[in-house]
Amino acid sequence: MENVILKVKGMSCGHCVSSIEGSVGNLAGVKSVKVNLKNGEVEIEYNSSEIGISDIKETIDDQGYDVE
Repeated sequence: MENVILKVKGMSCGHCVSSIEGSVGNLAGVKSVKVNLKNGEVEIEYNSSEIGISDIKETIDDQGYDVE
């Protein structure tokens, strides 16, 4: 398992948390997703043999947020 913390811009409320945690959490290979609104970070634990970080970033981007 891999752990990554992504800086994400545009998150401001509980809906943002639900949107990201739901969309990323449903991806095959993602074990856990934790959004920290205060720090603008998304911590993800995933299996790199099942999903790549670029796919995770694209999923967050598709929700309307900017991944750094």
